[in-house]
Amino acid sequence: MGGIVLKRFSQVIETIFAMTLCFLAPARTAAPFGQTGRSGGSIKSSSVVVNIYATVEGRHGNVIQDLNKNDFELTDDGIPQKIEYFSPDTDVALSLGIAMDTSNSQSNLLETEKKAAKNFLSSVLQRGDQAFAMSFDADVRLLEDFTSARAKLEQAIDSAEINETGKSILQMNGTPSVGGTHLYDAVYLASNELMKARHGREVLVLVTDGEDQGSKTSLKRTIEAAEKANVIVYSIIVSDPEFYSLMDLKYRGDAQVRKLTSATGGRVIRVKSGSQVEQAFEQIKGELRSQYRLGYSPSNLRHDGSFRRIHVTVRGHSYNILARKGYYDEGDQRIETKSPDR
Repeated sequence: MGGIVLKRFSQVIETIFAMTLCFLAPARTAAPFGQTGRSGGSIKSSSVVVNIYATVEGRHGNVIQDLNKNDFELTDDGIPQKIEYFSPDTDVALSLGIAMDTSNSQSNLLETEKKAAKNFLSSVLQRGDQAFAMSFDADVRLLEDFTSARAKLEQAIDSAEINETGKSILQMNGTPSVGGTHLYDAVYLASNELMKARHGREVLVLVTDGEDQGSKTSLKRTIEAAEKANVIVYSIIVSDPEFYSLMDLKYRGDAQVRKLTSATGGRVIRVKSGSQVEQAFEQIKGELRSQYRLGYSPSNLRHDGSFRRIHVTVRGHSYNILARKGYYDEGDQRIETKSPDR
C-alpha cells in the first residue's frame, strides 16, 4: 500500500481507548464556519434548532416524494413540536464518507466493491459536496481526506488492499491488535474525528459483511459518537459464504450494524453477491436525493447534554420513516436554511 504511514490522533486514541490507526493522507482541514450549501444559503449556528433528514417509504418500499410540511408530525421526548424549517429533495451540501472492509473475509469481493464505490461517488457528488475514503481491518486507514476531487477519491479507493495477515501493522505498548475487523472503531473515528466539525448532511456508507472483531470501542459508544456528530450511517452488507466455510467460521450476521444504522436514520442493505453492490449504492443515492429536511426549536430549553428522543410521523399514514432516533442537547445544534417557510 503506497504512501507514508502516519500515526494520527495518537493522543485521542491513547486517552480514550488506545486504538491503533494508520493514515495515508494529509491532515484534514475542517470546514470553515459559514460554509454554504448548494443553494447558496449560509449555514447558521443556533443553540435551539434541531435538524432532521427523513426518508419516507410506502407500504412496498417505494419512496414518497410529494409531501409538504403540514403532512409531518414531530415529537421531542413525547412533546409535539412545531416544524419551522422544511424543504423536500434537500439541496444541503453533503459530507460523505466511504468506509470499506478490507479484512480477509472480503478477499473475493473487494475489487467489485471498489468499482461500485467509485461509480457511486462519481454520480452522487454535486457542487459543494465533499467526500473521504477509509478502510478498516485490524487497522483503520484514512485513504483520502475530505475533498471534492473525484480523481483523488478514485485513486484512494483503488489503493485499498486486503490485510491478508489479519494483524495490525502498528502496535500500542508492544501489544498487537486483537481481531481483524475494527468496524466500530472505524465508525467511531469517522464520526468523532472527521465529521463532528462538518456542516450540512453527514453520511457514512459502510461496505462490509457486518462482523466486528477486535474493536477497542463498543457498539454503544459508536452509536453515541455517530448521534453526537449527526451522522447518518448506511451499511451495504455483503458476505462471502465460501470464506466462512473454508475457515470453519460461523457468520453471526448483521444485527449489531442494524442497531447502528437504525439509530442514525440510515439503513442496512443486504445483497446476496458482489454483483449487487452497485444496485445497493444506487438505492442509497436515490434516498439521499429524496430526503425531507425538518427543523424545529425544541420547547424544552434546557441544554443539559441529555439524550432527547425524536419521533417523526406522517399524518393519516403508517409510512416507514428513516430518521435519526434522537440527539444529545448540548446547545450546539445547527441548521442550514434560508427561510423558515421555504
